[in-house]
Amino acid sequence: MRRRLPVRLYNQVQRGIARLGRRPPPLAASEERLREKARRATGCDDPGDPRFLDGLRVLLHAYDEEARLNPFGRFMVEQQLLAVLKSHLAVRGQLARDPSLRSAAVRRPLFVLGLPRTGTTALHHLLAQDPAQQVLEYWLAAAPGPRPARDRWARDPRFREAQRGLRFTYWLDPDLKAMHWMTADGPEECRQLFMQCFTDDTFDSNATIPSYTKWYAQQDMRPTYAWHRDVLALVQSSAPERRWVLKYPAHLAHLQVLLETYPDACILQTHRDPARVLPSLCSLVSGWRSLYEDGVEERAVARWQVDLWAERMQHALRVREGADPRRFFDLHFGELVADPVDAVRRAYAHFGFPWSDEVERRMGAWQAANPQGRHGEHRYSAARFGLSEEEIAERFAPYLQRFGVTREAAAA
Repeated sequence: MRRRLPVRLYNQVQRGIARLGRRPPPLAASEERLREKARRATGCDDPGDPRFLDGLRVLLHAYDEEARLNPFGRFMVEQQLLAVLKSHLAVRGQLARDPSLRSAAVRRPLFVLGLPRTGTTALHHLLAQDPAQQVLEYWLAAAPGPRPARDRWARDPRFREAQRGLRFTYWLDPDLKAMHWMTADGPEECRQLFMQCFTDDTFDSNATIPSYTKWYAQQDMRPTYAWHRDVLALVQSSAPERRWVLKYPAHLAHLQVLLETYPDACILQTHRDPARVLPSLCSLVSGWRSLYEDGVEERAVARWQVDLWAERMQHALRVREGADPRRFFDLHFGELVADPVDAVRRAYAHFGFPWSDEVERRMGAWQAANPQGRHGEHRYSAARFGLSEEEIAERFAPYLQRFGVTREAAAA
């Protein structure tokens, strides 16, 4: 159950302070202050492509004009934007010192795609058990740099900062553990690399900022994927021979650009009844947004999320129609639940990846130690968000038909 009381009390205190003091200045007025803090922290003052700052300015304007941020939400937004700026400038500085990193090969990366809540996170963790592969660890996604030896992580300030941030996240929302479990040393989505270009779902999931949502939907994502590749090259510089295993549902929206950026990428796509996953996602988005904003309109969030992911899936379907089918392996949720290790073995066979007894042992041990529901159960319903399962099925009908996705019975 969400621990709302401490957060509400904190917000009440903050509101009281705001009432007693002067109205806080617009966030747009903080741009130079945030950039200066990032410059001092990183020693780099070159943001690279000037379009990078366009996203920051669109965000700041949207937060001022459209969002309903409470004082805690405003504080979180400022901290998040500062962290993104610092990460971006830090990477810029490292690449400037060693430009050869940009020419390093990122060979046959494996991308796990699928609608949110379709088993992609568990699959990502399972694939991470193969020692021949590397993942983007949470702490290195948040503060990228060459991956140091494992025994040095605990002493790295970036690693400790990631640990503190995750502890705070799960204190704010204990329910999040059941929905999306993260650790500082575990695999992270590509989300943070997208955020470092100010082109990511995280921003408008946390706040009502429709002008940013519209701006983001119109962006050419090639610069973002070029950044994505540069960061992978930077992180892998200590282990360039290992294959990357990456995951992010939002790649569905940009599948054409992903395939252009990584011409030899392998795509492992999960499938599940959207009527089971969309209400869960709506619960996640509206719950997290309620920490940032007052008066969250859950049904409006739900309509937006259904439309957004239906459109993204339609894009992915169109791209796949013209792509080489050998680059894709489709995995249904029921198969993944029934025998995860066998599902991965079949994917390896499809892509020609080496399989060994050691890989099977490692994956089996991880699966045994991390059964479904280990971190609690996430309860939700479509009705809470004004959605019907029939409506969701109709919206995703081309997807259901194309991949033979079967409807699931509603949980009791």
